[in-house]
Parts: sequence; C-alpha cells; structure tokens
Amino acid sequence: MSKQKLFPVTVVGSWPRPAWLVQALRKRQKGDMTQAEFNAVADDAVLAAIKYQEDAGVDIVTDGEVRRDNFYSFVTEKLSGIKLMKLSELMDYVKDRAGFEEILRASDVPSFAIKSPIAIDKVKSTGTAGISLDEYDFLKAHTDRQTKIPLPGPYLLTRSAWFEGLSDKAYPTREDLAKDVVQILRNEIIELKKRGCDFIQFDEPSLTQVVYGDEAEQTFMCAALGTRRDPGEELDFAVRLMNETVAGVDGVRFGVHICRGNWSRKEDVLLKGNYGPLLPSLMRMNIQQLVLEMATPRAGEIEVFKEFKNQKELGFGVANPRTDNIEDPHAIAQSVRKLLEFYDADKVFLNPDCGFGTFAERCVNTPDIAYKKLQSVARAAEILRKEG
Repeated sequence: MSKQKLFPVTVVGSWPRPAWLVQALRKRQKGDMTQAEFNAVADDAVLAAIKYQEDAGVDIVTDGEVRRDNFYSFVTEKLSGIKLMKLSELMDYVKDRAGFEEILRASDVPSFAIKSPIAIDKVKSTGTAGISLDEYDFLKAHTDRQTKIPLPGPYLLTRSAWFEGLSDKAYPTREDLAKDVVQILRNEIIELKKRGCDFIQFDEPSLTQVVYGDEAEQTFMCAALGTRRDPGEELDFAVRLMNETVAGVDGVRFGVHICRGNWSRKEDVLLKGNYGPLLPSLMRMNIQQLVLEMATPRAGEIEVFKEFKNQKELGFGVANPRTDNIEDPHAIAQSVRKLLEFYDADKVFLNPDCGFGTFAERCVNTPDIAYKKLQSVARAAEILRKEG
C-alpha cells in the first residue's frame, strides 16, 4: 500500500439520494425502466456524490452507494436465488407476528419501506457486473482520489438472507448458505483488487445487536429480528466467515464497519453500548481497519481501545450523520487528540459514524448538511496534520 498522509478523511459509504433517483430506482425494480435507462439517471447522482466528497476534502471516496436500495439488499439485483422482500411480507412467515410488529413499532421501522434480501434458492452470481464491479469501474473512471467500495459483510449477508420457512429448502442451515456467500465475496474482492480498488469495507453493523440486542429489543437487521443466539458463538461465526473471505488476498486495505443502527434520527430507538465486548473478536479478524462510530454518545467511551492500541487501524467516527449540527473542526481535533494519547497517528483515519443515506427512502440527512459535515472533518484533519 502506498504511503498515506496522516489522518486520511473518508466516508462510510452512502450519500443521500435525490427524490428523482429514488423514483427511477423504483421504476427499474418494477420493470418500468431498463438497467441502461436507470444507469443514465444514476450516473448523474454518482457524479454529484463524488464532487461533494472531493470538494469537501475527502481523501478516499465512494460512489455514494446511490445505485443501491440499501447497504445490503441491493445484492438481489446482482445475485440469483435471492428475493427482495418487504418486512410486511415476511410477517407471514414469522412465528410470533405480534411480537415482530411490536419490535418494528418500538424501533421506528416502517415495515413497508425497509426491505431485506432473502435466500429462496441456491445463491449464485449472475453476469459480469459482480456485486459492485460496475459501480467501481464508474467510480474509478471519474475520480483521481483513492477509492473505497463498501460490501455487505459475510456475516451480515448470511444472517439477513437466511430466513426460516423461506431459505431452508435450499439451505438447511445458515452455515450452508455461508459457504456460498463467502465464495461469492471472495471472487468479488479478488476482482476489485485486480481493478485497483484501494479500500474494501465490509459492513457488519449487526454485530452490535449480537451483544446488545435481544428478542425484545431493536435492530436494523430487521429480517433477523427474533433470531438471537449465543453471542459468543455468533461472534466466532462472524470472525470465521470474515477470515475465510479475505484469506490469502493482500495488496488492498480491508476494513469492517460496525455501528448501532442508522435508519432513524430518534436516538432512543437505536442500540447503545461500548465496543468492549466486540473488540477481542474484531482483533481476530484478518483485516486492517475498524470503521467505527464514535461521535454519538451511544458508542460509549474511547478508553476501551487502550488495551488493543495500534493492533488495527481505526476509522474514527467524528461526525454524526443523523443530526443537523455541523461539528466544529476544533472539537473534532480535540476528540482525536484523546485517542492519540494511546494510539499512533498513522493508525487513525477520520470518517462520519455511518452513511448519510443508508436506506433509499430513509436517508438521514441532506446533501448540503452532509457536505458541511465532511468539510469540518477535513478541516480537523488539516489542524491535526499541522500539529503532527
């Protein structure tokens, strides 16, 4: 990997989608618009997302994930054997329907707007676009900055796609599905590396639900509500799948992103708890960077990282994507200085806590505010570099 300036600024991935793009997305999903027609519309949104990031001072850019319905369900358009289903549709297969509806209500989750990819047959890659290769090719052709591609992590994809009563005919267990998921993701990252991708980020946000959620609590992994198992076993499963996915692949930076939910601005419906219970497992993942939310008090105290200092790079969350408040660059710099008391500067990247548009119809902010927040992060990076 090429030498990087200190405190590189990047994003977690998603950018707010304009209404006209969401309309085009729905038309394509209904078959009222071809893929080529949709791409002609989406290309403009991607170019806008790239320009916002570049103008704000972001060093490692994404395409904004604007072609995606959300951060993991978009794979239904790239893989066969998976069906995109609304939560309202899944209720017919839930053993405790009343309990499921109550969790959705308490979590401020609209059952009609959020969809999950469900495995209904053997899952296979289709065509040559891969999961993200077409997105990456367009991004690479339109920026001279370093590039990042977010992918659903192997645990996330396995957990969200395996649904009892729908998936078990093709895959008797989640472990059976996981084997195919790992191979599909391995093929993807090997090809992304060949094409020159600098940073591949696996999204594994449901890991916080493993340790802090239960059957009566909320999670944005909505299709998996009520499927809580032993936390230790789940974390071991997640570590094994990640390591199988990246085994033997070098020359590209791998990160894993973990947060506590990003579908609502209501802080009280989102999970809370520090990273302490997760860190021993995360350190066992053969990836370079942990991309973490830390700007919200729900993420807990920074001191939990002392024990594991410098073992992994930290993508340090310094801006909350769910507020209108524009973080002060000097306040951001001060929060980073606290981390630098026990972390080396060359191990610290700066990013928002999460994406600004995780779900197409549930974007948590506007492009203008997102841009100003990124500007503040970039200015904080400049302040820190001058001190450094």
